[in-house]
Amino acid sequence: MKYSSLSLALLVALGVTSCSHKSHNELPTGVTLVAAKSQQQNEISLPYKKYVLENGLTVIIHEDQSDPLVHIDVTYHVGSAREELGKSGFAHFFEHMMFQGSDNVGAEMHFKYVTEAGGTLNGTTNSDRTNYFQTVPVNQLEKMLWLESDRMGYFLDSVTQEKFDIQLSTVKNERGQRVDNQPYGRYFEQLLGALYPYGHPYSWPVIGHMDDLNRATMPDLKQFFLRWYGPNNATLTIGGAVKAEDVLPLVQQYFGTIPAGPAVEKMAKAPAKLDADRYVSMEDNVHLPLISMTFPTVYAGHPDEAPLDILADILGNGNNSLLYQSLVRPQIAVNASAGHRCMELACTFSLSALPHPASGKNLADIEQLLRQNLKQVAERGVKPDDLARAKTRVEARSIFGLQSVAGKVSQLAYNEIFFGEPDRIASLLAAYEAVTADDVMRVYQQYVQNSPAVISSVVPRGKKELIAAADNFTPQQFDPATAQASAELPMRYATQTFDRKVVPQAGANPAIVLPETWTTQLENGIAVLGAISDETPTTSILLRIPAGSFQNTVEQVGTAAMLASLLNESTENYSTEQMSMALELLGSSVSFSAADNELNVFISSLSRNLPQTLALVQEKLLRPAFKEEDFNRLKQQRLQSLAQAQKNASYLADQAVRQLMFGDTIAGQPGAGTEQSLQAMTLAQVQAFYQAYVKPEGAQLVAVSDLPQAQLQPLLAQIAPQWQGKAPELKLALPAPTIQAGAIYLVHKDQSPQSEIRIVRRAMPRDLTGDFYRAGLMNFTLGGNFNSRINLNLREDKGYTYGARSGFGGDQQVGLFTASAAVRADVTRESITEFLNELNTYQQTGMTAEELSFMRSAVNQSEALRYETPNAKLGFMAQMLEFKVGPEFTRERNSVLQQTSLAELNALATQYLSPAEMVIVVVGEADKLKPELAKLNLPIIDLTL
Repeated sequence: MKYSSLSLALLVALGVTSCSHKSHNELPTGVTLVAAKSQQQNEISLPYKKYVLENGLTVIIHEDQSDPLVHIDVTYHVGSAREELGKSGFAHFFEHMMFQGSDNVGAEMHFKYVTEAGGTLNGTTNSDRTNYFQTVPVNQLEKMLWLESDRMGYFLDSVTQEKFDIQLSTVKNERGQRVDNQPYGRYFEQLLGALYPYGHPYSWPVIGHMDDLNRATMPDLKQFFLRWYGPNNATLTIGGAVKAEDVLPLVQQYFGTIPAGPAVEKMAKAPAKLDADRYVSMEDNVHLPLISMTFPTVYAGHPDEAPLDILADILGNGNNSLLYQSLVRPQIAVNASAGHRCMELACTFSLSALPHPASGKNLADIEQLLRQNLKQVAERGVKPDDLARAKTRVEARSIFGLQSVAGKVSQLAYNEIFFGEPDRIASLLAAYEAVTADDVMRVYQQYVQNSPAVISSVVPRGKKELIAAADNFTPQQFDPATAQASAELPMRYATQTFDRKVVPQAGANPAIVLPETWTTQLENGIAVLGAISDETPTTSILLRIPAGSFQNTVEQVGTAAMLASLLNESTENYSTEQMSMALELLGSSVSFSAADNELNVFISSLSRNLPQTLALVQEKLLRPAFKEEDFNRLKQQRLQSLAQAQKNASYLADQAVRQLMFGDTIAGQPGAGTEQSLQAMTLAQVQAFYQAYVKPEGAQLVAVSDLPQAQLQPLLAQIAPQWQGKAPELKLALPAPTIQAGAIYLVHKDQSPQSEIRIVRRAMPRDLTGDFYRAGLMNFTLGGNFNSRINLNLREDKGYTYGARSGFGGDQQVGLFTASAAVRADVTRESITEFLNELNTYQQTGMTAEELSFMRSAVNQSEALRYETPNAKLGFMAQMLEFKVGPEFTRERNSVLQQTSLAELNALATQYLSPAEMVIVVVGEADKLKPELAKLNLPIIDLTL
């Protein structure tokens, strides 16, 4: 689908033919066309055709011939809100179970079929729906329909107790990794219990309470499927290089004989209601306390949703917001934000803040400041720029959301499930466009001003005195003795009209068209690589300047990162707030960030506003203000972020790897800086780094736009014509580390329900077609995909982890091999044993011929997905500039893929995968882990970071 770059009230869509409507008689038997929408003139829209099968399955087809891809989404209108008291987490647990095979699809084969097809896949669950989706080359569509229909109609008889137990363990591991072992991870769970009444569909977390998961049984699971997983409670959305007349016969063949489930009624809207403020608190393994205020509002799709969103924008979005100006800029808070979160049944308006330790404020003080900000809304009112930036942001977000077929399909599916109207882009934009200042003030007065809220405090363990106020509410807990048996539903069986055990064969791979590129060099030495992407009227630019963290000394580590942060602040002619406002009114974003080797500038703009956006880029790049006030604030924020990171097990593990692999060199330091380097850092130091290293010669610019070269190139030349010079060459010495190979390096982190494991060694630097690329092919079987040996062992067979992986990474200086996982603390030793066994076996025997064939198919067919979106094209083209190659390198890489022999790949495994040459990093509770780790008979070395 292509949109022109012309601008009318919104956008004028050109060159798109209207949908042709087939008559009812031409449709497959049992399929009814119920709605169709063609490309609309004068507005952004998503054309579609909507059908219903006799069993109630809704089918939406979106035809988009721009890339040889298809995205298939099956959304079931069931999330945690449909669960029963005492059975929380079932919807999410079921998402896991649905990947475990069905009557005609073997265990672990769903992932394998999609991966071998060159596709990507996943599933997600929230309070209101569960969806399963795949993006694959278009020739693989029938196979995907076979997979999705088989688990919809032929699932329950394949469920075994072993599968049930393993996936239940996996879900518990996911909760441990994402909730219990994360700072503030349990905050949201407590908030839900305080906000909603006992038994409310939103009063428990999507991932479930651990006690409920422990009580789950296989009969419970089967009944959940029978109640909610019928075709009449599902929407199948297909988008991509397809035609409805070709797709519908396949949909009817695979889905048409699946019987409908019980009728599903819409749930009543149920916004929370509070009669007074509720105070709740909890202690957690955190560095900074947190306070939030949460007000009940409306529900998704309510007319007041848009003005409430804009109110949240005014209070807490960006540098111009009230909370930023009153709390963050004066360093009273490290962070403060506001948001309006909407779900099907209820929405909430929330404010939150992390107080700055230097401010001396406790959470009670911050609460009063938050309340003062709320009062200021009434005093300040709503300004024209408030409305303009919010409306422009909504428009830009809508347009950028159409850059991938997955983004288009997900919008169609979401809007159909919850509103029965697949394409709501124009109506949503109109709703925001219609919001007035009076509307915003009205919803403020109705839902927020002087309204009761849940005030939640999260404080460091042992610091209960920091809470905002004593708890005055305790949610009711579920008593298992009160559980009532659900009515038992009978099994449903689909009629087989063909042999479903026969795997559909894919046609020929679609022709892949590489992005057509053009090159030039600006007068100041910047190399430019451009390409056209005309699906949306947008421009994306990546400017890479050789001024990264590796240019810092060890003593001054973090200087490049601090420079990037300051370049995101004020300039000589714009305050930070003025610059943010100017960009927001254009619907543009400009962000600076520091990597190891370069300073990156990412620019995103509606093409109609690109000249103004690039003028602001030039202002930010060449005229930074370097204000002492900005520097001091950012410095303090970084120090607090660094202290908070010490509570994050994954961060500690990654830092341990850096320290062990690169020692006292700059590569061994965190790019954001250390406490010592940040404390000693001065503004003059950052300015000196800017003056020495931010030079154009040797910089690289990649641009993907709907604008032709003749129009885009002159605009790029105007970014900074007076910017001249060349930075000093990078001189990086990374001697081999002095460490004990084969040893366990143990990093202590208290209160860790999980352990982070890294098994690591130095390896070859990165290349595009040499040994680094070949090593990646070799690792694919070991730890490079879901069906890899490591992941199937630790996750699917043992249930030790939510996910385990391995891979080669690095840059042109040096590389690493890393195998990693977060595992249950009580199986840390066993997990390491399994890792080492897998590495030993693979190092000695390598992959099999069958695994080689699978890897070649998966990597080769994934080519179709690599260049779809502008950002994907940016990454692809950035490689070309970095390694000074043309697009023909892909042909060479494909030749390497097809011609590198099994013996050559296995020789790389022999060379690089010996565990005796690696070190093992473990982050967890050292005193509890040591006795078990000692049974491995490996040296254990305590490591302090």
